[in-house]
Amino acid sequence: MREFPLTLSRFIIQAQAEHSGATGEFSSLLTQIGLVGKLIAQDLRRAGLINILGTTGDTNVQGETVKKLDVIANDDFVKVFQHSDYVCALASEEMEKPILLPDNWSHGKYMLLFDPLDGSSNTDNNMPLGAIFSVLKYSQQSDRSPTDGELMRRGTEQVAAGYLLYGSSTMLVYTVGQGVYGFTLEPGIGEYLLSHERIRIPDKGKVYSANEGNYHKWSAGTKRYVDSLKVSDKESGRPYSSRYTGCLVADVHRLLLGGGIYLYPGEVDKPEGKLRLLYEANPMAFVVEQAGGKASTGTSRIMEVEPKKLHQRVPLIIGSRLDVEQAETFMQGKD
Repeated sequence: MREFPLTLSRFIIQAQAEHSGATGEFSSLLTQIGLVGKLIAQDLRRAGLINILGTTGDTNVQGETVKKLDVIANDDFVKVFQHSDYVCALASEEMEKPILLPDNWSHGKYMLLFDPLDGSSNTDNNMPLGAIFSVLKYSQQSDRSPTDGELMRRGTEQVAAGYLLYGSSTMLVYTVGQGVYGFTLEPGIGEYLLSHERIRIPDKGKVYSANEGNYHKWSAGTKRYVDSLKVSDKESGRPYSSRYTGCLVADVHRLLLGGGIYLYPGEVDKPEGKLRLLYEANPMAFVVEQAGGKASTGTSRIMEVEPKKLHQRVPLIIGSRLDVEQAETFMQGKD
């Protein structure tokens, strides 16, 4: 008889058993992230029926139009975690200020940063969507709340990170610094099952993902690099195929499994880029690096960027190691 796949909860319990000092709080946090994924996936399945598509008419702290589903996804994260004993602060791309949880300051070990709905421009078109999360440890436990500065950590200080992908199936992919694991939601039993064990990204791919509508805004080095990917050269495996969904999670997930490169570079008039360092770039970089890939601003490692603001933006070049290194060569004018 074929062995039944590991469920997320069983996998987490087994991993916890390998650490004699584990208290179970971190395991519960990961399980709760899985619950958030189920709640959002349920809303997405019924999106066309319960009038949650479209916009609220408001804008978020980034100045972008807020979709109704953005608000619902953000609320799902907050509702699940605000009553947990192990998270003392929540910070979201959609919220100007963090939510501090005073009942948990003295014992809550973790702080959760998240993008509740990545690719929200896809909500009206039945295209892929995602969510991204980053977990930090609250290092100064006391009777006072964490400060914004304690949430602004380098990516190297993350203790866990990952994403939820809502597509033809719902997936939870995460790392705690010991490899990358993917779980697929089996809707019939309501459980995530281990479907991708120790994911490894190929050193080089044949796919690139970029919003080429911004081509005229890019630096000369970025233009030269993307142009080079379209040149026919069998020896180097070119031309590359272009694949872009408008959802960071979906595009990076494809590359994680098949190799290649994703670019959302800085622009001549906006060198800081578009994506958020703490909610998007750092957690995705942690996952990709743990899978053997690389994540860069074009000039430096993403996870070593010193954050100055809670909603700081950053250029992101991420994917297969050799592809990212080649892109850096062009962007630094060494081509």
